[in-house]
Amino acid sequence: MLREERLETTKSPTIIAKAKDYAQLLKPNLSFLVVFSSVIGYLISPQGRFYLPDLLALFAAGILVTGSANTINQILERHSDALMKRTQVRPLPDGRMHFSEAWAVALVSGICGLAIITYQFNWMAGILSLVSLLLYAFAYTPLKKVHPIAVAVGAIPGALPPLIGWVAATGSIGWGGVSLFLIQFFWQFPHFWAIGFLGFDEYEKAGIRLLPSKAGKTRFTGLQCVVYSLVLFPLALVPRVVGLTGNWGMLVAMLAAVYLVNASVIFYLRNDAASAKKTMFASLIYLPLVQLALLFDKI
Repeated sequence: MLREERLETTKSPTIIAKAKDYAQLLKPNLSFLVVFSSVIGYLISPQGRFYLPDLLALFAAGILVTGSANTINQILERHSDALMKRTQVRPLPDGRMHFSEAWAVALVSGICGLAIITYQFNWMAGILSLVSLLLYAFAYTPLKKVHPIAVAVGAIPGALPPLIGWVAATGSIGWGGVSLFLIQFFWQFPHFWAIGFLGFDEYEKAGIRLLPSKAGKTRFTGLQCVVYSLVLFPLALVPRVVGLTGNWGMLVAMLAAVYLVNASVIFYLRNDAASAKKTMFASLIYLPLVQLALLFDKI
């Protein structure tokens, strides 16, 4: 049962406890991969340079904007979170924080993050960051309980960080930025479907639908992972075609796609938790490996 609005009145939380609660709302660890992609997009662009003040500003803005989206997600899903063992200890479902305080955290972090990226870089990067926040918080989050298409909708804000980094450096949307966006967009499908398969029972209790089939944990999930992983093959060529990287970057991207496709095929054939977990780990290796390869080949 959700315990919001029934905060402890006999004992005030310590500063450390409150800081931990805010960290759970903002999810800085989860935000790191997002910020990493944004920094890669910035550095890999033609105008990108290793200038520490800019990188720190981009990092801070990414953490704050993503943290705001994560906080709104937890506000809107506080009732669902109370039903899942993994999330019921979060500040809102556990009753350690009122949702009005969480809204304040979301607004302050979101406004500060958007202000930093707009002031330090350009208005287009700020607009893309705002679009990412709004799509994640107010489109993807409610759709998770309505239709599996939520994964596709959520893949848009999930793929925007490298493009935001590119735009922050260049001030415009170029083919290089689009190629980075497309790679991260299609990568998310096998990644999140593997996670959805592993957490299916918990998600089902909360009414959250992430798998592509209404029937649940069928081989159709693995098949879809194979299909979307295969798309990463032609996408490995795009950065080379648009001059974003050389042959080595392209080769690493293709080999990484082979690795992810192989894991997805095994997931399709076995349709079990072990193979789903291997697909999830393969996806976690794929993205930073490809992005770093593209960056180092540029250098």
